[in-house]
Amino acid sequence: MAKITFLGAGSTIFAKNILGDVMLTGALKDAEIALYDIDPVRLQESFRMLTTLNRNINAGQARIKTYLGVENRKKALRGASYVVNAVQVGGYDPATINDFEIPKKYGLRQTIGDTLGIGGIFRGLRTIPVMLEIGREMEEVCPDAWLLNYTNPMAIVTGAMLLATGVKTVGLCHSVQVCAEGLLRQLGLWESVKRLRWKIAGINHQAWLIEISDAGKDLYPEIRKRALHLLEKEKAKKENQHHDLVRLEILRNFGYYLTESSEHSAEYVPWFIKSGYPELISRYNIPLDEYPRRCLSQIENWKKMARELVENPTLTHTRTREYGSYIMEAMETNRPIQIGGNVLNQGLVTNLPDKAVVEIPCLVDGNGVQGCYVGDLPEQCAALNRTSINVQILTIQAALTKRKEYVYQAALLDPHTAAELPIDRIRSLCDELLAAHQSFLPKFR
Repeated sequence: MAKITFLGAGSTIFAKNILGDVMLTGALKDAEIALYDIDPVRLQESFRMLTTLNRNINAGQARIKTYLGVENRKKALRGASYVVNAVQVGGYDPATINDFEIPKKYGLRQTIGDTLGIGGIFRGLRTIPVMLEIGREMEEVCPDAWLLNYTNPMAIVTGAMLLATGVKTVGLCHSVQVCAEGLLRQLGLWESVKRLRWKIAGINHQAWLIEISDAGKDLYPEIRKRALHLLEKEKAKKENQHHDLVRLEILRNFGYYLTESSEHSAEYVPWFIKSGYPELISRYNIPLDEYPRRCLSQIENWKKMARELVENPTLTHTRTREYGSYIMEAMETNRPIQIGGNVLNQGLVTNLPDKAVVEIPCLVDGNGVQGCYVGDLPEQCAALNRTSINVQILTIQAALTKRKEYVYQAALLDPHTAAELPIDRIRSLCDELLAAHQSFLPKFR
């Protein structure tokens, strides 16, 4: 019987997706589920919801326990086979607010700010210390467990765990499994597909759809033709509502499509959010301050959603496409599957640094998660990835050494930040964010 520990279980909707999937998986139905959070209200809401699900879809076979507060985290982890990580250090208020409002004073605008950019850097700096504490506890009380990390910034957090602890870790994101279908749907090609095959490799939120075919026929020539037509038609409009123009522009210029949404992709590169060219925002339909807007919407809508999830005695669930339960099932049964996972490179993508965390095809079976050899990415794709990897590696180095110079250097090398601000302003911005986040950070020297 597996024990599954869910860190950040107050993320009720996500807990439903992952643990609801677990309850619908034969090899995991009788699992012991340990729910951990630091928020007592949200923890109990998730417990009530999952107890209802367990009764309705699993005949009550799972055993669910709650663990509140840092002082009980080790108890939640003890003996775990799998640890699902969904923690968010600092929450919306004050951390996310500071990530957006302080850079805005410097004229630096963001959309999501959770993966790269100045927001991603500081989200990483405040998350890594907590993750290292969790890593030390896992090494003590569940040394054989696999950590399934869903917390952003994905590459930064996963990389810190793989480089600084002995915890077996894979980073997971749901953009890989929906990428090809989403592209084909928007270009009107999905309905004609008979036997789709695709291959994705790169880094998290900037992985490339490097191959896509239908019954052996390469689809990229038709994709590129339709994408260019759609892009030119939409860019001709004064006010644009199309949701994916940034990715289509990158496809036009680099030849390949990216996994992550346009609102994310816009802030990873230096070409779209530019104070000197405000017309780009409407031309490419870039939603500035999108993540704070989503946070506020979720907070405002939670009461209604809580009634639907927590107070619904007939609550049910359909297994989702999230990788979590499929990974656990493959390990428990030794029936292999392939996923798109985030692992340490170590030569798997030959034109990216070994210390980079890459998002690539991975084999999962009773031996765990094993990254598959990719070889070279198209050189232009690898080049764009390397601009992000620079920031990721320096952010990890800053967190592990507690040296302020590495914080500055990560920000100075960030493509969007560097395109907007001079050196002195970037250093000043970092100092202000270090001060604002000091309650979540170690002392930097």
